[in-house]
Amino acid sequence: MIELPLHQLAGHIRWFPRATAGPTTLAEHVLATRVGRLWADRADRPRTVAVACAGHVLLCGDPGTLDPAAVAPLANRYVLASSRFLPVLGAAFDRVVPWERMVYVRREEPAAPRAPRGVTVRRLSAADAHALAVIGSDSAWIHASWGGATGLAGSGHAWGAFHRDRLLAVACTYFLGSRYEDIAVVTVPDHRRQQLALSCVLALCADVEARGRSATWTCSRYNRPSRLLAWTAGFRLEHEYVHHSTGSVRPQVFSDRRLPASL
Repeated sequence: MIELPLHQLAGHIRWFPRATAGPTTLAEHVLATRVGRLWADRADRPRTVAVACAGHVLLCGDPGTLDPAAVAPLANRYVLASSRFLPVLGAAFDRVVPWERMVYVRREEPAAPRAPRGVTVRRLSAADAHALAVIGSDSAWIHASWGGATGLAGSGHAWGAFHRDRLLAVACTYFLGSRYEDIAVVTVPDHRRQQLALSCVLALCADVEARGRSATWTCSRYNRPSRLLAWTAGFRLEHEYVHHSTGSVRPQVFSDRRLPASL
């Protein structure tokens, strides 16, 4: 596959689900934010198209148009695609591991918890970029879909719990869709179990609903703490799906071929 300029996504957006709940909002998010990458099997009248953001990929089209070398740019990512793509993915990568996932949609309005003494829950602004950046290396994924801490802090789509100038928890729109916003949340380890995440999530959900959209929540089937938090915040199960974690490219895939420049 060849990489295309992101401005061409508008012409290819029809390939991807729209106004659907969960990670399928990824394509709309990339279209709106210009954070991500776009590939196709050919530049003119493509038969297969892939869009990626924050390590996640939507792959659509005809797998018969691809050989294993063509999907090399999708190495070490989470790929959501029809099962028809599994043979080519399996031939291309040293591992293709299925992950069972669950998508929740917010249906109920629970009572908001009271923030601990000295903690303020508010919307993040551009001035909070540094506080977001230093929340912890293990939590850097939270701003990946916005291109980094500066992008998320200035987006208007994140709410945080602050003690003085320290950010203790943050909830944000991870993928911004036209009908749904798929959200994510993280809390620094030494301030968990204080309902800070719940406070941030409820504030963010009110914001999402004020924009005329619905908040969704996506997590692993086996992530019990995430599922419990989602339920407490009023989310109810909508559907389940499977995406696949890809590994490294098999060396034999290319033999004498040169790796694609976009890998």
